[in-house]
Amino acid sequence: MLELYHHGSSACAAKVRLALAEKRLEWTGHYVDILAGEQFGAAFLAINPKGVVPVLIDDGFVLPESTVICEYVEDAYPNFPIYPAQPRARAAVRIWTKAVDEELHPACSALTYIVSHRHTIVRNGIGSFEEFVQGGNGEGRAARERKWQWIQHGIEAPGAAEYFRLYVSYLQKMESALQRSTWLAGDSVTMADIAMAPYLFRLECLALEDLWMDGRLPQVARWYDSLSQRPTFAAALRDWLPEDLAAEMLANGERSRAQIEALLQQTTS
Repeated sequence: MLELYHHGSSACAAKVRLALAEKRLEWTGHYVDILAGEQFGAAFLAINPKGVVPVLIDDGFVLPESTVICEYVEDAYPNFPIYPAQPRARAAVRIWTKAVDEELHPACSALTYIVSHRHTIVRNGIGSFEEFVQGGNGEGRAARERKWQWIQHGIEAPGAAEYFRLYVSYLQKMESALQRSTWLAGDSVTMADIAMAPYLFRLECLALEDLWMDGRLPQVARWYDSLSQRPTFAAALRDWLPEDLAAEMLANGERSRAQIEALLQQTTS
């Protein structure tokens, strides 16, 4: 039996859950409350010293890193493939998954902190600057100082607009790709679509669907509507996001609307 350590607000964990759902694989879950810091507890660090979710365990084989997990389950459980068979098509899918890992995921983390999670973290107790900077399980002082800025200043934090611009650039890349095919890497759902799905879902959760709705990016809107209607989407994404957290993220996004609109105007101008 596959075991998955995950959390409802983790985009990387959502990606793995969606891959497992599309491959129709059963798994047992271990919920790690990353907003309460459970990922830094001794029990979880013994499983993943990096202190991040997701982690997959398959008959004692411990595997971190969401994209590697998805590639592993594709190889180990080849039924209902999520990667194309032909090398060029597989390479096209991996271009998307590499971009998600290297660029879009860091931007998503920043955006989530900037718009919403900072409020949750403050409520749970952030402590002093030095206490916060020294936390994070060896995350690095520069990274912790940057997160401190996100938590303290939200959308007005230095560089916040750049994360929005990066997101918009990827939505535009999606629009171009989807003008050529039904899905991002062809005419069937692949790991490219699975990899991108949590990051548009995150925008929806933060009340930022305007980035592609109302005719702004019609092919992205079509793609997201089609994907979100698949039964795997709700099972892997919506159903795992705690209701109170979903409500909080939506409310935080909506109350930041005026500032977000100003940034969006800068982003799309």
